[in-house]
Amino acid sequence: MEMTQAARGCLPPSPVALTTSVGDTDLVYTTPLWPLILYFFLILVIVAGMISLSWLLGQRHRGAATAKPYESGVTSTGSARLRYDPQFYLVAMFFVVFDIEAAFIFAWAVALRELGWSGYLEMIIFIGVLLAGLLYLWRLGALDWGAGRRRGIPTRRPVLRTPAEVENAVLVHRDERETSTR
Repeated sequence: MEMTQAARGCLPPSPVALTTSVGDTDLVYTTPLWPLILYFFLILVIVAGMISLSWLLGQRHRGAATAKPYESGVTSTGSARLRYDPQFYLVAMFFVVFDIEAAFIFAWAVALRELGWSGYLEMIIFIGVLLAGLLYLWRLGALDWGAGRRRGIPTRRPVLRTPAEVENAVLVHRDERETSTR
């Protein structure tokens, strides 16, 4: 059996042959590889050229201000290691949890008719578990932004800046530990 004109016109002739069996006959398709090899070679030439030009045309000076970090052209002051309130991380985690919940609910809404009552019941259980977790966090006070309003969660320790503050905090902690062991 001969190949049809449509099957022959699908792929141009090339040195690489792909064989497919249809019924009792084997159809041979050939695909050229030289465009792919040329493409990879051109990519390598372009990347090498860009790196070479940046090395040749780039500036080579080391000033005192070159090694200093800056933000938007403004010289930095202080340390970049700042303490953030844990509430910001909690908000980010809540967003991720409820965003994933929304994605599951949208997918469920698309397939609602195919899932039937069992899918409806599973989604009710899923939403119930998430609402129970939200209620637990609400009762714990994790959603309150006010200082000292959270129950069951220890408050953040103050930042000690002077040696006298550190020594005073150590003495207070030692006294608390000794009274709690008695």
